Amino acid sequence: MQDWLAFACLIGAIMTLIALSVIDLRVRLLPDKLVLIFAILGVCFHIVSDWAYFQPEDIILGAAIGFGILYGIRFVANRLYGQDALGLGDVKLLAAAGLWLAVDGVLAAMTLGALFGLLHGLLAAFYTAIKTRRRPNLSRLEVPAGPGFALGIIAIGIYQFGFHQTGFPWPGR
Repeated sequence: MQDWLAFACLIGAIMTLIALSVIDLRVRLLPDKLVLIFAILGVCFHIVSDWAYFQPEDIILGAAIGFGILYGIRFVANRLYGQDALGLGDVKLLAAAGLWLAVDGVLAAMTLGALFGLLHGLLAAFYTAIKTRRRPNLSRLEVPAGPGFALGIIAIGIYQFGFHQTGFPWPGR
């Protein structure tokens, strides 16, 4: 029974991250309610998997690190650019990711997510340049960060809970 619940938490998390990404791409917003659902699913996952992957203190520290680092980046970037360079929704998303992935995982997801975001921005800039027949403007790439972070979270989650661990909570295993 617990395997099914852990699996349901994973599926729910992936669906929530997809929904967050679509919303962020459309309106550049990560709704707090969906981020909270993602966070709650993470805590539930660890409880029903009997803390097989991380201990409570590991996920709490992961949430604090995810929040703290991204909030620090947001603070510096907002001061540097004089505008919101990174939304609070992204900060909260990485805090919730820390509840899933603990410290090492959230750091890896943050790094991978930033790389995915950069690639997204470059593709968008070159697509616009081709469409308008102008040189790409790389000085002000403006893309939502949520989808990149979501891809990073999913990739690291697959690594941590799937291929890296032998006891993946697939139903019936």
